Amino acid sequence: MRALVLKDQLRYDANTPTPIIEGDEALLKIRKAGICRTDLELIGGYLNFSGIPGHEFVAEVVEGPAEWIGQRVVGEINVADGTCDLCQQGMPSQCRNRTTVGIDRHNGAFADYMTLTTRNLHVVPDSVSDTAAVFTEPLAAALQTLEAVHISPRDRIVIIGAGKLGLLTAQVLRLTGANVSAVVRHESQARLLNKWYIPAFARSEVPSKRTQVVVDCTGTAEGFADSLDLVQPRGTIILKSTYRAQPQIDLTRIAVEEIKVVGSRCGPFDAALRLLETGLVDVESLVEARYSLDDSLKAVDHAAQRGVLKVLLEVSD
Repeated sequence: MRALVLKDQLRYDANTPTPIIEGDEALLKIRKAGICRTDLELIGGYLNFSGIPGHEFVAEVVEGPAEWIGQRVVGEINVADGTCDLCQQGMPSQCRNRTTVGIDRHNGAFADYMTLTTRNLHVVPDSVSDTAAVFTEPLAAALQTLEAVHISPRDRIVIIGAGKLGLLTAQVLRLTGANVSAVVRHESQARLLNKWYIPAFARSEVPSKRTQVVVDCTGTAEGFADSLDLVQPRGTIILKSTYRAQPQIDLTRIAVEEIKVVGSRCGPFDAALRLLETGLVDVESLVEARYSLDDSLKAVDHAAQRGVLKVLLEVSD
């Protein structure tokens, strides 16, 4: 099969062995996959990942349990053992023995085929297009923000890092009725936010220490520093991105001003699919470019450019 393989460096391999299912796994024929910031970080050396990256996808089940054959599916990325203490507490995404699709010891979706346990699969409603379905995983991550922190309709919320995840998170938080705005660096981001009636500002236009909730989607030390500058005393910073470098943190200010810093990661796929099915969140406007799997190296180069939104791999129909 064709695949993008990361081993020391990224390469396209048209003769990668097709994976073989084991246990309760299904063999998935990938239809489309999305390139995200985490993929680019992995390619740059983050986590020393070796294998096939890619964790945002929509696929068709072609082998596995009979009830799954022919289903169009998306898949949760945390493959849990189901038996550890955290799994038993209802936190499989934090399983002590988990692998993570396309990120940690589990081959991902930048290929013709991949395997995944059926426990992680969700059937895509007929009314949701393949393009929209690719956004299920990042949209679920955006929804997890609401699991992490109680959001009041009275809250003033600022999103920092209006990339793909930041734009999804802004739309999700807008549904709460809260006063949501975003800090932008590119005109394309401002245009989309204006389309959704979400105010967009330059960083210099947002006053310091006046925001109840700051959502940091930057994954940079500069972004965290800006978040700490914007949040008010007893406010909350929600971290939505991983940090490849270690930011310097003013812990004294966090303690003195009683600021909460909350991590937020993967989220509910069923809720994300409902939002896509009802059209309450616009995802297709985030697609900037489409490439065939044969041109996947060019796709990665395009996705790595500053200000670029979602780049999709069109793997199969």
